[in-house]
Amino acid sequence: MLALRDLQKTLLICGALLIAAFAMGGCSSQLADLTPADAQAHPKDPSGYLPVHDLPPDRDQAVIPPDQRAKIEAELAAARDRQAVAAKDAK
Repeated sequence: MLALRDLQKTLLICGALLIAAFAMGGCSSQLADLTPADAQAHPKDPSGYLPVHDLPPDRDQAVIPPDQRAKIEAELAAARDRQAVAAKDAK
């Protein structure tokens, strides 16, 4: 008899918790749609795809010449080597 009462009480508590969870879930979807007063309005147009086929305009600047590129790469490699030596000395 005691086990049946405990089972009924447990089922009642679980049912109440389940109903409360569903009720809170329904409220949260409405709260998620709220925005702050200073937020910009977002358009609700789901068909507004990003223009993936639009290419950026051509550059006005020329490509770096190979000799200047080699000089920059050499400077970066030298800086990397200096930092590696400094890090090794710091340990």
